[in-house]
Amino acid sequence: MHLPAFLSRPAARGLIAAAALAPLGTLAADLNLRIADGPAAGATLYVALYNDAASYAESKAVASQTAPLREGKARFVFTDLAPGRYALRVFADENGNGKLDTNLVGMPIERYGFSNDAKGNRGAPDFEAAALRIDADAQAVIHLR
Repeated sequence: MHLPAFLSRPAARGLIAAAALAPLGTLAADLNLRIADGPAAGATLYVALYNDAASYAESKAVASQTAPLREGKARFVFTDLAPGRYALRVFADENGNGKLDTNLVGMPIERYGFSNDAKGNRGAPDFEAAALRIDADAQAVIHLR
């Protein structure tokens, strides 16, 4: 096989080989998130994205977004995510005070959810239960409860 002159140089061939062997996991991905089962009345949806168990436990999101719910639904896109594991926390602020309201014993009185529709036992589920593996563009759905 005859290679073009610029490809026959050793340095150029090395660059081409390196590019071909570069790990595909270094590419950024987008996460398309759909929220379902929210309140039909007006509410603002808050979404927080966590990239490891420590940030999840400390509620230190690597990214967050807000959007109005429309007919109990919303869509979000988190772009340029490095490959890895991520977890999402979501709540619908139904009274407009910017926080998830709870009753006297600490149970949420506004709708909320987690990635994988994970459920906790007397609290939020742990990171492992909610973690999504993102290696390429991905889609997720969270149903609010």
